Amino acid sequence: MRLFAAVLPPDDVARELHTEVAALRSLPGADLLRWTARPGWHFTLAFFGEVDDELLPALSARLARAAQRTAPFRLALHGGGQFGHGRALWTGAGGDVADLRVLAGRCEAAATKAGVPMGEHRRYKAHLTLARSRTAVDTRPYVTALADFTSRTWTVAELAVVRSHLPTSGVPGEQPRYEVVARRPFGAAG
Repeated sequence: MRLFAAVLPPDDVARELHTEVAALRSLPGADLLRWTARPGWHFTLAFFGEVDDELLPALSARLARAAQRTAPFRLALHGGGQFGHGRALWTGAGGDVADLRVLAGRCEAAATKAGVPMGEHRRYKAHLTLARSRTAVDTRPYVTALADFTSRTWTVAELAVVRSHLPTSGVPGEQPRYEVVARRPFGAAG
């Protein structure tokens, strides 16, 4: 199973982001980007890749423990940026970003302790991907348009374990399908 741990924005925040993305998609050159759809909007905490079935119980238990050790925290979507010289456009996070970073570290540690090969460790950068491109695209107008964007703040009180189903049809532009397979509520007192 191809899995990752994530924080999902609530529906009303996703609606705010949808409005913002609609404005971005009206900018010149927007057709050069592959825009992510609402089901793909999440803050990835740790990407596990293909997880062997025999590792799933340990991973599940360790992620539940990581969530239990976490107190609810406040988050908002905020601003924007790009990765890979215009190959990915994203909105960032505002609020208790340090707590989000700690949770990401706990999820990565949980996977490592469960025996999931995690590859090279990278410093966590909170972002929610809005669009991608196979070639470099000048994303500066989009990043500039996102500079003043801030969603309402919400309380994050759970981590989601998400299964990603990669496209199989071969149809250009087909996006992965995401399925929440578990929700792990936070347990520490706030």
